[in-house]
This record gives sequence, C-alpha cells and structure tokens, in this order.
Amino acid sequence: MATETNSKYGLFGQLKAKPGKGDELMAILMESVTADTGMPGCLQYLIGKDPDNKDIVLISEVWETKEDHANSLKLESVRAAIGKAMPLLDGMPEKGIVWEVMGGLGL
Repeated sequence: MATETNSKYGLFGQLKAKPGKGDELMAILMESVTADTGMPGCLQYLIGKDPDNKDIVLISEVWETKEDHANSLKLESVRAAIGKAMPLLDGMPEKGIVWEVMGGLGL
C-alpha cells in the first residue's frame, strides 16, 4: 500500500566507469553502503547496473533533507569511497537528477 509522506530529497544519478571497471566501481559503492558507516537522514540508497552497458552504475537515493545528503559527503567513510572510485571513472560524474519525493512504498 502506498503511503504519503512529507517531501524528501531524492537523487538519481549514474557513474560511467572506464571500460571493464564497472564491477570494481560497483563493489566500492556497495562496500561503502553496507559498512557500518551510519549516514544520518539516508532513507534509501540503491545501486544498480545498466543492463545494456555494464560500465554504467546507476544510483537512486532518498534523504530526509538536502542537508543530510550534503553532510554525508563529509563523512570519512564516504570520502574514502569517493577517493577509491574516482580513478575508475571515465570522466567526471554528470550532475544527477534531483527530485522531490512525495511518497510511495519502502519509505
């Protein structure tokens, strides 16, 4: 059953890995969200692959607030994951799509 919530901060993004590095990039991202890092305000962080291009990693995030997301980027564990991931990227990440999450399942 879908439920209505107060507006949340959402992001859709994609990262393009260098050829053949998609699995390595995904492993770094998966490790960063499964470790006991504690990301206050994070309601959902999903990581997946483009089925047509294994070097494209897709990310969907839902946060209580935009500030919670910004604060997560200051966490040592997140900064370390970014440091590991950057050399695997094929260029700079593109700006993600920001969306206002109004409700649904899983929140």
